[in-house]
Amino acid sequence: MLNNIGLPGLLLIAIVVLVLFGRGKISSLMGEVGKGITAFKRGVKEGTKELEEDVGEVAKDITPETDKDKA
Repeated sequence: MLNNIGLPGLLLIAIVVLVLFGRGKISSLMGEVGKGITAFKRGVKEGTKELEEDVGEVAKDITPETDKDKA
């Protein structure tokens, strides 16, 4: 069903949305969407960094002991 929308259909939808909501509402909505995407990317980056730090600490803790270390 959505495979046949095409460019004219998208333009028609955009015009209808613009008429219904107005330029100001759409502009503020897109600003909020941009802030949300930025916050999401920041959270993913921080989560990845935290996981890499945890993996680094675990890798340090599993070094095998030698006979010299026990003495």
